[in-house]
Amino acid sequence: MLSSPGIGSGLDVNGIVSQLMAIERQPLAALDNKEAKQQTRLTAFGSLKGALSTFQSSLSALSDPAKFTGVTANFADATLANVSATSSAAVGSHSVEIQTLAQSHKLKSANFATTSTTLGSGTLTIQFGTYSGGTFTLNPDKAAQSITISSDNSSLAGVRNTINQANAGVTASIVNDGSGNRLVIASNDTGLSNALKITTTDADTVNTDNAGLSQLVYDASTGGTTNLTQTVAASNATLVIDGISISKASNKITDAIEGVTFNLLKANAGTATSLNLTRDTASVQSTVSSFVKAFNDLNKTIVDLSKYDANTKQASILTGDSTVRSIQTQLRNVMSNPLTTAGGGLSILTEVGISFQTDGTLKLDPAKLSSVMSDPTKDVSTLFASVGKTSDSLVSFVSAKTDTANGKYSLNISQIATQGIAVGSTAAALTINSGVNDKLDLTIDGVSASVTLASGTYTAASLAAEIQSRINGTSAISSAGIKVTLSEAAGSLTITSNRYGSASTVSITGGSGKLSLFGTPVETSGVDVAGTINGITATGSGQTLTGAADSSGLVIKITGGGTGARGDIDFAHGFGKKLDKIVGEMLNGRLIDSRVDGIKTSIKDIDAQRDTLNRRLENTEKRIRAQYTALDATIASMTQTSNFLQQQLSNLPSTSS
Repeated sequence: MLSSPGIGSGLDVNGIVSQLMAIERQPLAALDNKEAKQQTRLTAFGSLKGALSTFQSSLSALSDPAKFTGVTANFADATLANVSATSSAAVGSHSVEIQTLAQSHKLKSANFATTSTTLGSGTLTIQFGTYSGGTFTLNPDKAAQSITISSDNSSLAGVRNTINQANAGVTASIVNDGSGNRLVIASNDTGLSNALKITTTDADTVNTDNAGLSQLVYDASTGGTTNLTQTVAASNATLVIDGISISKASNKITDAIEGVTFNLLKANAGTATSLNLTRDTASVQSTVSSFVKAFNDLNKTIVDLSKYDANTKQASILTGDSTVRSIQTQLRNVMSNPLTTAGGGLSILTEVGISFQTDGTLKLDPAKLSSVMSDPTKDVSTLFASVGKTSDSLVSFVSAKTDTANGKYSLNISQIATQGIAVGSTAAALTINSGVNDKLDLTIDGVSASVTLASGTYTAASLAAEIQSRINGTSAISSAGIKVTLSEAAGSLTITSNRYGSASTVSITGGSGKLSLFGTPVETSGVDVAGTINGITATGSGQTLTGAADSSGLVIKITGGGTGARGDIDFAHGFGKKLDKIVGEMLNGRLIDSRVDGIKTSIKDIDAQRDTLNRRLENTEKRIRAQYTALDATIASMTQTSNFLQQQLSNLPSTSS
C-alpha cells in the first residue's frame, strides 16, 4: 500500500522531520569544523617541514670549506689563455709569457687519385713517444695500438674509417689538395712525447716499401722508414713564468703553479702578461648572503604560521604552539652560542657581520664580512664548515661526520701506507722475440690481464717503458682505473701499482716472458696506513685513517713521512654543520612527527565519532518519522470522524424553538 505522510492530516511530516534532524545534526557540524581545523594544522606542519627541508638544503654550500677558501685568477690578456684557480693556490701575482702552444703530430700520405683507390691491407701498429737525437723513446703512459685493415676496407676511405673506429689515439682524415687525395693521420694528444711511430705488417709481406699498406709507415729515428711526410711536428707548450722556463705537453696546464689551471689559446712570445691571484671574496659574500636569505625565508614561514595580530585580534593556526616555539628557540640558540673553533680565530656570527634583528630575522653587514676575509689571521671557513687543521704538512683533513666530536686530536702513526710491487730477481733480457718471450700474464690490484710486447732490442729503460705502456693500455686495466709504473735498477725491472694499501698488489702470474724478464720476481702487497688518533686505534684504508670513539667519522690522509708522533688535528663543526645536524633531527626525529601523528590520531577519532553519530542520527530519524507518521494517521482518523459527525448532524431534522 502506498501512502504519503501528511495527506490525510495536513501535517508537513517531511518538513517537521527535516527541521528536527537539522537540530539533531548540529554535533555533526561541530565535528566537521573540528576536523577542518585539524586538517589545517596538519597542512601547517607540512609547510613547516617543507620550509625546514629547504633551509637544510641551503646549508650544504655553507658546510663546504672550499666555498670560503676559493681563489680568483685574473689574467690580464684573456685572449691568450683562460686561467682558473682552486683554493690550494697561493694569493699573489705572476708574470707569464706564452712562447709557443703545444701541437699534435700530423703526418700526410702521398696523393691518391680518388678516395676509393686501393691502399692496402694488413695491420697498422701505432706507437707514441719522443724523437730525439735520432732515437724514438716510447711514451710509457700510452700503449701501442694495433689496427687491422681488412681487404674489404683497403681503400683510402676504408683505411680512414677503420683507423677512426679503432679509437687508437689518432684521428685520420682525407684532404684533397687540388692534385689528389691525401690521408692525414694526427695524434689526438699534443706534446713532444706523443709523436707518432707507425709500422705495418703488410699483406704483401714487405713492410717498409712504398707499396700497399706500408705506404703509411713512419719512423723518423735513425735508419727508420718515413713513407709518410710530417706536416706538423709534435711540440710542447713553452712558457716563462716569473723568469722560469716551462715546457708542457698540453695546452691545458695544471701543474705549473699549484692550484692554477691554464688553458692556452695563443702564443705571444716576447711579451709577458700579469696573472693576479686573489681571494674569491665575492663567492664568500654570495654564500653567506644566501644563508641569511634562506634563514629569513624559514623565519617568515614560522612567523606566518604562528603570529597573533593584535589589531584584528586574530591568531594564526599555530599561534602559541609549543613545537613551533621549540624550533625557534633551538635555531636561535645554535646560532647565538659561540663555537669551539678549529683555529680559525672566529667563534660567533656577529664577528662576520651576521646579527639577529628584533623581528627574529638575520641581517648581514657585507663590509664587516669583507674586513674579516682580508684579515690573514682569520679563517671564515672554520666558522661555517666542519674543518680539521693539521700541524703536519703531510697529514691532511679529508672529512668528518655530523656526530664527530669537536676537539684537538693527537696523531701517532705506526705504519705508513705502501704500494704493491713486483721486483725482478735478475737483469731483464733486452731482446724480445715474438712467440719466445713476448708475453706476460699479470694481476694488478686484483684485475687480471695479458700483454704482448713488441719484438726488438731494448735498453733497460726503453723496455720498462714498453712494458708500462702495454700494461696501462690494456682495456681490463685502464677501465678499472688502475695504473702501474715500471722502473729499472742495474737492469732489473720493478712493477709498482699506483694504488696504496692492502688492495694494492702486483703479481706476474705467467707468460713466455716472465722468466727472461723477471726471473723469480719478489712480490710484495701494499699495506694500509696504521696508527692511533687520541690514543685509540684508527681504521686504515690505503693512505687514509678513520677515527673511533670521540674521533668517530674523522678521516685524515697521510701521504708520507715517518712513523711515531705526527702532531695534532684541530677539528670543529662550524655553524653550517651544527645547523644541518639540528634541522636533520627536527625533520627525522619526533619533534614535528609526534605532533603530526597526534593530529592524525585526532582526525581518526573524529571520523569514528562521526560514524557513531551518523548511526545514532539514522535511528533517531527513524524514530521521529515513525512518531509523526503515527500522529498523522491519528489526526487523519479523527478528521474523518469529525467530518462524519458533521455530516450526520447536518442531516438531522431541524426544530423550531
